[in-house]
Amino acid sequence: MKIAIASDHAAVDLKAELAAWLRDAGHAVEDLGPANADRVDYPDFGYKLATAVAAGSAERGIALCGSGIGISIAVNRNPACRCALVGEPLSAALAREHNDANVIALGARLTGIDMAKACVTAFLSTDFGGGRHTGRVEKLSQPAL
Repeated sequence: MKIAIASDHAAVDLKAELAAWLRDAGHAVEDLGPANADRVDYPDFGYKLATAVAAGSAERGIALCGSGIGISIAVNRNPACRCALVGEPLSAALAREHNDANVIALGARLTGIDMAKACVTAFLSTDFGGGRHTGRVEKLSQPAL
């Protein structure tokens, strides 16, 4: 699977560990930055990740920042993205099954590497359930104002 991954400075170490682990598992990983822990703004990297997923250059995305909150908000500004902030595998699986999430967000200051890997595994291995969820998911990219 082609996966895009991006973070801010607070999550650059977690990003590097997850990217290497995903590559070892046979995935094509596009690291969208940053390259080091110099201070950056999470919206810039959230938007970059959302653009990659929306354009189809990545099937799924992983967004990381200190809490996961800010970058998830940035990703969700793109109507083609459905980013779920998760902290454990059940939420990651339900985000896929019920919401057809194409991006997950994790907080590097809140989630250790083993839990992050468990979340990513659940996210990548769960299919969208379709059925009763389909109409609801379609509404997510077309809000009725």
